[in-house]
Amino acid sequence: MDRLSQKIPDSYPDWPIDLCNKKHQQHLRDMALRGVEEMFEALQHLKNWKPHRVTEVADFNKDEFLEEIVDAFNYFFSVLVLTGVSAEDLFDAYTKKDKKIHSRLDENY
Repeated sequence: MDRLSQKIPDSYPDWPIDLCNKKHQQHLRDMALRGVEEMFEALQHLKNWKPHRVTEVADFNKDEFLEEIVDAFNYFFSVLVLTGVSAEDLFDAYTKKDKKIHSRLDENY
């Protein structure tokens, strides 16, 4: 993000952004939607997901699929960086949610 900001000024606002600021919210939303778009591009590589499809497509380009997934992660990580979420914050949130998911599984939620 630093390198892109140096090469293309105004590609990102200064971070961490102010989540009360309208323009910052718009930028963050656009960034997240770009990540979603990249996930959709990855999903388009899956040809056999339709339950009604009788024939199966035998080829699958894993490299292209992963490239789109990586693009999505880059946008989602940019959202985290812009909002000031640290690696520790993300890890803590992940483990907290993971515990909740396991608890739900244990309790037949």
